[in-house]
Amino acid sequence: MIGNSTIHWFTIHELIATLGLVIYVMASHTLQIRRSPSAAIAWVVALLLLPYVALPLYLTFGQRKLQVCRLPTTRRALEGQDPGVDTLAGRARQLASIMGLPAEAGFHHLNLHADGRQALRALQQMIDQATVSIDICTFQFSGDAVGAEMCARLARRAREGIRVRVLVDGLGNYLGRRCDFKSLSAAGAQVAWFVPPLSNPMRGRSNLRNHRKMVISDSQRLWSGGRNIAAQYFTDRGGHAWIDLTFDLCGELAFQAQQQFEHDWTFATQGEAWVAKAAPPAPALPATHSSGQLISSGPDQKDDTFYTLLVSSFFLARQRILAVTPYFVPDPTLLMSLTLAVRRGVHVDLVLPRKSNHRLADMARHRALRELSAAGARVWLLPEMMHAKLVVIDDEVALAGSANLDQRSLFINYELMVAFYGKNDVRLFADWAASCLPEAELYQARAPRLWQEIAEGMLLWLAFQL
Repeated sequence: MIGNSTIHWFTIHELIATLGLVIYVMASHTLQIRRSPSAAIAWVVALLLLPYVALPLYLTFGQRKLQVCRLPTTRRALEGQDPGVDTLAGRARQLASIMGLPAEAGFHHLNLHADGRQALRALQQMIDQATVSIDICTFQFSGDAVGAEMCARLARRAREGIRVRVLVDGLGNYLGRRCDFKSLSAAGAQVAWFVPPLSNPMRGRSNLRNHRKMVISDSQRLWSGGRNIAAQYFTDRGGHAWIDLTFDLCGELAFQAQQQFEHDWTFATQGEAWVAKAAPPAPALPATHSSGQLISSGPDQKDDTFYTLLVSSFFLARQRILAVTPYFVPDPTLLMSLTLAVRRGVHVDLVLPRKSNHRLADMARHRALRELSAAGARVWLLPEMMHAKLVVIDDEVALAGSANLDQRSLFINYELMVAFYGKNDVRLFADWAASCLPEAELYQARAPRLWQEIAEGMLLWLAFQL
């Protein structure tokens, strides 16, 4: 009886393990899910050894791409594009177009916010001056003093007849002090959660988070960058906010951001999108007016758009790469593109906080930092928490928005970056990054101990999913 029971148990175990592997292989090939080798090996080993645990986890967290639904774009045919395609900015435009992203669009009145207080004033002004609609997408909307004041301001505008919609990530809603949205809803505003973590977990979407930050008013003005709606991003109790980067602008680029919001809102609510009315024609601008391009990345894109653009641009860089990010956990290809750039003579500067708000990310970053430093890159550590996300390449392209240089942002999260191509605009972002450096110190690489190498390896093994 014992022998028969053992044989029967192994048969069931093998069936479940085989079923798990079949589901894994079919999902990966059918949905064309790209994974790092370490993540793929981890899933296969777990499905073989612990199928009863691994299979439910895979069904809950394993999907990285959804069925792609392209946004309406005004992309130009590749034939007939201007000869500027031979420049770094031109190649970035071409690559973005190939990946189905919206075409380059004009904008005006670009403002970078010098600090949290200026960012808050710009946001409040946008809300107060809106005449038709206010749409907010954010990862976190806290119930602290800043969040409560913002909620009250939005409720007042909703009572005045302005269409107000707030889209908050389902997991981000539970981080920090929760905001009371009941008063906002009672005033006539609409509030929605993007994939609440406990809703339909077997659809495989629970690990997909909306990390985009954008506020659009009247389909004409855009406020975006790295800041969530919480006190530490603007001003904390001591009067010092985290170092972060947000900006606002007007024009066609804001209307494209409105279309992206509609796409996200429709997905989150499973309803019909509100058709935004195009902004009235703007006065004719000089031929040298600014232009930029929305770079949305995430499960709703067939390609890993921001990652692909970064790797391509790093390989094409000739003068300098300046990257600002709170978390640096790159995959091997992105790290190689940076180290090879250094060895080609490109000046590579990476700006990080000495200690971020994520302990595991700080532990996992050292292996990549040691390799970059050994290649000749300069890694700058800021004494304060820095949450900004910015990449400047060759004074031709500046990428600013919500994406960190870690594998979760690059491969799993819904993110939104803006590519700026005008030389004056790129210089504006580069000057902002340079203003952070006087208080920074250079990273000094140290040989790790054995236990540190083991811990780093384990963290990097899981970095693709965590």
